Parts: sequence; structure tokens; C-alpha cells
Amino acid sequence: MTGHLGTQHPDARDRPLREDEGELPGYSDNKDAILNRLRRIEGQVRGLQRMVDSDQYCIDVLTQVSATTKALQAVAVELLDDHLGHCVQEAIAAGGDEAQDKVTEASQAIARLLRA
Repeated sequence: MTGHLGTQHPDARDRPLREDEGELPGYSDNKDAILNRLRRIEGQVRGLQRMVDSDQYCIDVLTQVSATTKALQAVAVELLDDHLGHCVQEAIAAGGDEAQDKVTEASQAIARLLRA
């Protein structure tokens, strides 16, 4: 799947986009809210750049880095919740190999978030 900035996650290379399958992603109901949160985070990152450019105190910059990190983590948890409540739930209801694949995929996503 191609991300917002044109990058592709390595695990997504061999999977077709859900939209190609005629399905919307699990976050589609919250898309506008997620985009608004990401735009705010983008503004926080630009603010961090300005702080460094203007030689702000290290601890102040670190405090803002922490706030930005927490904001990104909150978006990740929301996306994961949407994925579990939509994509994984539908796959389990359908049964078969896809159900186990979706559970494994979600577990791997959780593991990546915990490592971050």
C-alpha cells in the first residue's frame, strides 16, 4: 500500500490495495478526523523545525518532540482500532485462511507499534 507521502510499507508490497478489491479501509468512517489530526501533527513537526532553526533550548525541543510522538501514537492506535473493528472482524466473520491472515497481520502491526 502506498502511504500518504508516497512510501510503501515493506509488508504491503505483495498485497493488493483494498480499494482495488472494491472495499474501503477500516478507517474510512474516520478519514476526515484522522487527516485533521495528521495535519495538526504536520504543523507540530514544522514547529519543531522552527524551534531548532531558532536555537531554542534543548529541553523545550525535546518536550515538543515527545508531544508529537504521543500524537502520532494516538493516530496509530485509532487506525489499529479501526482495522480490528472492521477489517479483522469482517475476515473472522467470513472465516477461512483470510481470518488467520488478518489476525496475524494485526499482531505484527501491534508488535511494530510496540517497538517504535
